[in-house]
Amino acid sequence: MQKPFQNVAVLKGGFSAEREVSLESGAAIANGLRKAGYTVMEIDVTTPDFTVPDGIEAVFIALHGTFGEDGGAQTRLTELGVPYVGADAEASRRSFDKLLTEICLRKAGVPVPESETLRRGGRRTLPLPVAVKPPRQGSSVGCSLVFKESEWAPAMADALKYDDEVLIQRFIPGREFTVGIVDGQVLPIVEIVTAAGWYDYTAKYKVDTTRYVIPAELDAKTAVRMQKIAMETFVALGVRGFGRVDFRMTPEGEQFVLELNNIPGFTSHSLLPKAAAAAGIEFSALCDRIMRTASL
Repeated sequence: MQKPFQNVAVLKGGFSAEREVSLESGAAIANGLRKAGYTVMEIDVTTPDFTVPDGIEAVFIALHGTFGEDGGAQTRLTELGVPYVGADAEASRRSFDKLLTEICLRKAGVPVPESETLRRGGRRTLPLPVAVKPPRQGSSVGCSLVFKESEWAPAMADALKYDDEVLIQRFIPGREFTVGIVDGQVLPIVEIVTAAGWYDYTAKYKVDTTRYVIPAELDAKTAVRMQKIAMETFVALGVRGFGRVDFRMTPEGEQFVLELNNIPGFTSHSLLPKAAAAAGIEFSALCDRIMRTASL
C-alpha cells in the first residue's frame, strides 16, 4: 500500500522528567520506520520553539511527559503546519492532566476510582490506602502508594515537587492491566504482574522482574468489557491514532480506568508494542501503521 508520507521525522528527548525514556522510544521508532521504508530524521527536542526542517512531510511524536503528551508539541507542529501522529493538542491536554481526565470520564460514565484533589497543607478525607499522584506527570513520576499514616507526608512532599496540586485516589486492590488501541483496533489485553504489586517507575524501567501476561488470563466476558471500556475512554477523551488505557480490577471483577497514555512508550519494556506483537503486528509494521494516521 502506498505511503501517504515518505520523508518523516521522529521527535524525541524533550525536557521532561521522562527525557531518557523518550530518547530510547524515539530511537526504536526511527529504526522501525526505516525498516518500513521511510526516510527518517531524528530530532532531539530541547526547546518549545523547535523547528522541523523543510521537506519533512509528517512527524511521529515520541516525546513522553510534559510538552510531549500535554499538547505543547502538538500546538507547535500545528503552528508549523506539519502533520503529526496521535491526539491533537486539546485531546492531549485532557489526557495528560489526570484531573481533566477524571472529569471527562465521569461525565461519559467510565468507571474511575473515588478521588480528591489537595494542595499543600490540605487535609485528606479518603481513608487509606490511597494512591498519591501529581496530576500532570507520566511514567508514575512522583507517584506513591500510601498504606500507613507514616507514609502520607513523604508521599505528598514527593508529589508536590512536580505540581501544586496532588490527585489522591482510592487504591484499587487486585490486578493491573493495560489495553492498547491502534488506528481503531483494540489490541489484546496485557496483565502487568510486579514484585511490589504496583507498576511504578522502577517496575516500568529499572528492573527485569516485572512480568507481562499477553493475552491476559481473563474470561471472555471480562475481557470484552475491559476492551469496550478502553475504547469508551479513547472516545471520551477525543484521542486519535493510538493510545493505551491503564486499568485496575478488584478481586470481585470491578474495573476502574486509571488513565490514558496518549504517547505510550516504545522501549524494550513498553507495553503497546508487546500487545501489538500478540496481535500479529510486528514492530516496524506498528510504526508504519501509526505513521499513516498522521494529520493536523
